[in-house]
Amino acid sequence: MYIPHYYKNENADEIREFIRQNSFGILINQLDGKPWATHIPLELEQGPKGKATLVGHIAKANPQWKAFELNPKVLCIFNGPHAYVSSSWYKEEEVPTWNYIAVHVYGTLQVLSEEETMKSLYRLVDKYELDSENPVSLEDMAPKTLRQVKGVVGFSIAIEEIQAAYKLSQTRPSDHNRITEELKKRKDPGSQGIARKMDASKF
Repeated sequence: MYIPHYYKNENADEIREFIRQNSFGILINQLDGKPWATHIPLELEQGPKGKATLVGHIAKANPQWKAFELNPKVLCIFNGPHAYVSSSWYKEEEVPTWNYIAVHVYGTLQVLSEEETMKSLYRLVDKYELDSENPVSLEDMAPKTLRQVKGVVGFSIAIEEIQAAYKLSQTRPSDHNRITEELKKRKDPGSQGIARKMDASKF
């Protein structure tokens, strides 16, 4: 994606943590000559030789998987908070804009075996059940229920490139405090999230 240099984030640790915290992403590839996208959890894991991978699954009823072998190059998009920024908050006249955080991950996809897919589902459920009052475990489910894994296609993506855009009014340092103050007045999660990120950023 196009990222002006002052919005580019190259802090690998921060980007990895962002992906973990915003793991419901978009998997994009080409199917029959047109772009195809699916919204799914994409978990950042450590693959062979310690390299970072993304692991996920889609339903076999979703035709997207039929293009995996022919064209394994994929794009995964992870979105963070975003917020409209009014130029009335600036000291000098300027057009309004939008602050946001987004990460694009490019890589090569490989289909997992049924056994590998099941292991990834165990990890996925265990992760997201941690805060449940009555956590569910696949360990406790009947074989008949778990046979549903036959209805999904699991995959891992070897990460080849990461592009991270953190647009947080870096070019307007003199307006930084006013922008965050105004964002905090809004109730929507995007404005609140961007305000927190701006407060935490050092530029």
